[in-house]
Amino acid sequence: MKTTVTIYHNPRCGKSRGALAILEEKGVQIEIVEYLKTPPARETIRAIVKKLGIEPEALVRKGEEIYKEKFSGKVLNNEQWLDALAKHPILMERPIIVRGERAVIGRPPEKVLELL
Repeated sequence: MKTTVTIYHNPRCGKSRGALAILEEKGVQIEIVEYLKTPPARETIRAIVKKLGIEPEALVRKGEEIYKEKFSGKVLNNEQWLDALAKHPILMERPIIVRGERAVIGRPPEKVLELL
């Protein structure tokens, strides 16, 4: 039985498109979540962070305008970062690829191969 691989995808991102192309090339069963159109719930983000083995803040894209405006220079705890990521999904690193109990951030896109 094949395990479905979930990719939290932004079609405007080259790294995200690259990771998706690798998954398609390998013939894996893929669930594509365009996280800007369908933002993951806070608890989903918590589960992703756990699978990545990182703190929520490590998932934050600090170059984004919303980060600079609202969060730059602030110290937030893990729960506050989860709230911020749920409210502003543009802050999430991309792409995130999840398979079972493991996940990677597809930067570079070839990182996805660690899950296959």
